[in-house]
Amino acid sequence: MRVTITEIKQMKHRKEKIPMLTAYDYVTARMVDEAGVPLILVGDSLGMVMLGYESTIPVTMDDMIHHTKAVVRGAKKALIIGDMPFMSYHISLSDALSNAARFIQEGGAQAVKMEGGEVVAEQVRRLVSCGIPVMGHIGLTPQSIHQLGGFKAQGKAMKEAKKLLDDARILEEAGAFAIVLECTPAPLSELITQKLTIPTIGIGAGPGCDGQVQVISDILGLYTDFVPKHARQYARLAGEIRNAVADYMSEVKSLAFPTDEQSYTMDESIIKQLQAENVDDVVASEAKQSKCR
Repeated sequence: MRVTITEIKQMKHRKEKIPMLTAYDYVTARMVDEAGVPLILVGDSLGMVMLGYESTIPVTMDDMIHHTKAVVRGAKKALIIGDMPFMSYHISLSDALSNAARFIQEGGAQAVKMEGGEVVAEQVRRLVSCGIPVMGHIGLTPQSIHQLGGFKAQGKAMKEAKKLLDDARILEEAGAFAIVLECTPAPLSELITQKLTIPTIGIGAGPGCDGQVQVISDILGLYTDFVPKHARQYARLAGEIRNAVADYMSEVKSLAFPTDEQSYTMDESIIKQLQAENVDDVVASEAKQSKCR
């Protein structure tokens, strides 16, 4: 059985911290799921860490569905959340509902995530009324990076802080089952967490949130173009991978790989026959014998 949104809400009420990670492919999703992570986000951050874009903005619905399918195949227990990409839910309620439905029907996800507060409340309300669980996302919203003026903390001034608190309340009222707080001051995140009955999931939002989310490529040290302030590298796999590739190249060039252990054998008499006779005659003879059988 998969984790449900009800179980996630209950974790808040039990004061049990909620770990969440991103995943973008079958192999990673399987490992994250086997570790027991209850929430897996197929984030549009795949645009940068998987597809090499400079931001999340070029990511399409087809990109997201493709990767969501892979994650769902790999993770059997975690609740899978599909990240609604740029402009897939702003143009109309019909577009929002249609694209969210794709995540559930085609992708196999159990919920979707949407960036924005009051501006997307109507979409959240509509999706939830149609049976699609929605996770909100406020604070630093990467899809609005051009408007925000870069990747920087949000909510430090009174006006911004009040807006974030109001947005969080509006999203809860609209039916969101949880809210991501990204790059918001720790005291503000803690206050919002205390004011809401639904879980908050922080990323660069301090320890006072009900849970934490990180990009898997960041904590494993795979994505080295940029390491966010909020990320901690629990491994440095990029260096290990480079070393492994260098060792492979060296062994190929020195004939140390492959060895008999990585090779297949065959009947030596066939090789001797091929060496002694015309190859075409041998193949024709085998084909004739096969027909006779």
